[in-house]
Amino acid sequence: MPDRERQVIRAFVALADTLVDDYDVADLLHTMVVECVDLLDITAAGLTLVDERGGLQVLASSTEQARLLELFQLNIDEGPCVDCFTGSAPVLVADIAAQAARWPRFAAEAAREGFASVHALPLRLRKHTIGALNLFGPQPGELSADDVALAQGMADTATIGILHERALRQGEILSEQLQTALNSRVIIEQAKGVLAISGQLGMDAAFAALRGYARRNNRRLSDVARALADHDLDPRLVLAPAKADHRR
Repeated sequence: MPDRERQVIRAFVALADTLVDDYDVADLLHTMVVECVDLLDITAAGLTLVDERGGLQVLASSTEQARLLELFQLNIDEGPCVDCFTGSAPVLVADIAAQAARWPRFAAEAAREGFASVHALPLRLRKHTIGALNLFGPQPGELSADDVALAQGMADTATIGILHERALRQGEILSEQLQTALNSRVIIEQAKGVLAISGQLGMDAAFAALRGYARRNNRRLSDVARALADHDLDPRLVLAPAKADHRR
């Protein structure tokens, strides 16, 4: 079996493993953006979800640069992610600079963050669109049709994990589930800040330490983040090597 085929299988297995009772939405979405970077010819990925008021919020990102660019386009209400969500259709941009007339402020900010291409895919199931998956590249270039289809399949899988089938049949979004994910993300950002200050780390390294500790100790990402934010967990324990966890 070719290596890429094995990677694809592992990616979908990793996503499927999170689709269980009481699964951690934040971890599900982060798993997806990381797997996208590993599988596709991109350098970063981000994911936005609609909140109960109908606005988009950043829920996951593979790098801090991607998170900041996502936040920027949501704040100015301009960019491929916004158009993808409002149009419920993919927005594939091989060269952001060539589209500067369409998104002038977004294009300038993307260049500052080091991104030259972006491919935005809707998180949708049937007629319901609840967000967008955004794939960023450092150089201009198109994604292959196969890669676009693979990314859309991963986005669809995540959407199924977020929407409850019964609520979907009734035409309702599980706003409570989405709001829980949004609240978790706020706590996670606070915890990242605690770890970044304590360990003098960048935000990406801080998140890696947070997620690594949660997985090594079989705890929910959001629970560990809340413990850090509430000062119930010593940041040094989270920043310590994995072997330190086993000695305690």
